[in-house]
Amino acid sequence: MKNTSITLALSLALALFAGCKNSSEQILPTISGKAGEVAVVCSKVEWESEPGSTLRTLLSDEVPYLPQVEPMYDLFNVPQQAFNKVFKVHRNIIVIDTDKKYEKGSFTTFSDVWATPQIVIGIQAPDAAAAAKIIADKGEKILSLLENKERSRIISNITSFENPEIGQQVKSIIGGSPIFPKGYTIKKATGNFVWVSYETTYTNQSVLLWKYPYTGEADLTPEALAAKRNEITKENIPCTMENSYMILNPDIFPGSRSFNFNNRNIVELRGLWEAYNDFMGGPFLSHSFLSEDGSEIITMDAFVYAPKYDKRNYLRQVEAILYSFK
Repeated sequence: MKNTSITLALSLALALFAGCKNSSEQILPTISGKAGEVAVVCSKVEWESEPGSTLRTLLSDEVPYLPQVEPMYDLFNVPQQAFNKVFKVHRNIIVIDTDKKYEKGSFTTFSDVWATPQIVIGIQAPDAAAAAKIIADKGEKILSLLENKERSRIISNITSFENPEIGQQVKSIIGGSPIFPKGYTIKKATGNFVWVSYETTYTNQSVLLWKYPYTGEADLTPEALAAKRNEITKENIPCTMENSYMILNPDIFPGSRSFNFNNRNIVELRGLWEAYNDFMGGPFLSHSFLSEDGSEIITMDAFVYAPKYDKRNYLRQVEAILYSFK
């Protein structure tokens, strides 16, 4: 017989959550698990067949524009009978439940069911093929939900440990500022450029901000933004060797996309940087948009240097800082 304990537990928890989510007396534990981890609750058969395979193809795909192969998310399977209180407080949970009693498939999402700040994604379907189809059809939604939740956790954390003095100085130069947590320092500031950095012995997470006059739509093409980045970093970001400075990787042009966030039309570049005349490199991403009066382009650029470590989570952290801009 199919083990239905997870279905009953999830249904009960979600019902209680829906009825109590507005109660100020509800106290939930803090989430567990590493950043970028996803617990997939399903049977071994579902994990090793179409539903698990489709989910791994979606979420374990390679993060683009990193210097080494890293998956977007680290997935691990939790069999239904093992889904106990230890796993219920995990940060990201996907529950796959197949049973012939379901006449059609369903896709549901909930926040803070067993812990906070948590996301739970439920997939119910009559069979494995139907579950895999839901995962494929909702793939973009699943990715968006996980990315937004991971980002909101980071923003909440940096807000709790904000260094307002840096924000004030950046705002006085740029006209606005992201939230910078304690530990970040200003390495360089001019009339139209700021370099804010968090450095350890083996890592550097930096945010660059610059502004310049907007003359027309051609200024916001990926080619123009990439050329401007090379100009700015050559002037302001020296590397370790004499006559060395940061440039874009000349062999891999950055990927780009346009989107709207907080009523700002943003052009994003995402790619690899390296050091001219030096042996350094890593990933970067930038957001460029018009100032409120439309007279200037503001660019926020985040880069990571971590030669000894994986870089996915370091990049997500500085990316979240860009999204906190006000």
